[in-house]
Amino acid sequence: MKRLIVFVLAAAGAFSVHAQAPQPPEVAARSFLLLDMTANKVLTERDADTPNDPASLTKLMTAYVVFGALRDKRLTLDQTLTISKRAWDERKGDPSFMFIDTTMTPKVDELLRGMIIQSGNDASVALAEGVGGTVEQFVAMMNRQAQAWGLKNTEFKNVTGMTEPGHRSSARDLSVIGSNLIRDFPEFYAYYSQRDFTFNKIRQDNRNLLLRRDPSVDGMKTGYTEAAGYCLVASAQREFPNGKRRLLSVVMGTASKEARASESQKLLNWGYSAFDAVRLFDNGQAINTVPVWKGAVPEAKLGASGPVFVAVPRGEGGKLQTKVERTDPLVAPLTKGQRVGTLKVTTATGAAVAEVPLVVQEAVPMAGIFGRAWDAIRLWIK
Repeated sequence: MKRLIVFVLAAAGAFSVHAQAPQPPEVAARSFLLLDMTANKVLTERDADTPNDPASLTKLMTAYVVFGALRDKRLTLDQTLTISKRAWDERKGDPSFMFIDTTMTPKVDELLRGMIIQSGNDASVALAEGVGGTVEQFVAMMNRQAQAWGLKNTEFKNVTGMTEPGHRSSARDLSVIGSNLIRDFPEFYAYYSQRDFTFNKIRQDNRNLLLRRDPSVDGMKTGYTEAAGYCLVASAQREFPNGKRRLLSVVMGTASKEARASESQKLLNWGYSAFDAVRLFDNGQAINTVPVWKGAVPEAKLGASGPVFVAVPRGEGGKLQTKVERTDPLVAPLTKGQRVGTLKVTTATGAAVAEVPLVVQEAVPMAGIFGRAWDAIRLWIK
């Protein structure tokens, strides 16, 4: 019979902890969210699940799908693409383009810079056609990825972010897209930090004003339509004594280019000053060692899939408590990475701080026939 086993571990140490979060700043935006990517915790939000016009923040998902094609070697950075009339037509009625035309064959690398740095709608369509064959097929790929992540308030109708009935996303969903892009494609994230790009002898500045104001901000994407207002997803990484810490902010529906930058900066500064990221366990560190039945070895080491950080309010005092919950008995074979429990982190008053899946760190194969038989008898007696 399976039963729940709870192990209360030693207190994590004296850290600044309190059940009540610090008072967030006033943010002049239709909706917003601040995510601590290091601790995987939302620090503050407002109307984060309300669907809105995402404008050119759409291009985060456009880029994600293109990066996936590059990873899968269905595309290369040096590969040239022909420019269709449909891509060229994107320059009509909208100022966001990189000045490509049907006589050109730019490289994928150039088109990515045109889409990310210059926010080129024409570059977005050219890349979509290069990966999906047609824009419609590429949009279907974008929506399949959104569904795979469980994004309930997102549906894409185009690859550019131009206003269209049914084209929508939310601050929370955009934070998922942005954070997955950073985690899954660190080799391509550097595109978002480039301050300007010149193509066809035309230089355009990155519209993310924070790249020039805050040295810790290294991306991501701006957006504007009349329906959406001024929007910005921004990410920053700062050094602390226990390592690097990354925050990601999403603001939607601000009043101006300046407002989207200043409101994003306000959120990032507050997140870094009001919270600590506490490292509880290092990557590969065994959190718990537990007995294994019918295994070639008697015990298994359990840990997290990476280092364990938690975000806690600064300056309140207290202690974090950790406990492991797992089912018993654990019976071989166990595979490396198999989830077998949960690490729960709480404040001294019992308020939940984080829950982290616990996985087997080293595979445990089955024992021989005699070992299995002996453990079967012991389990029966137990």
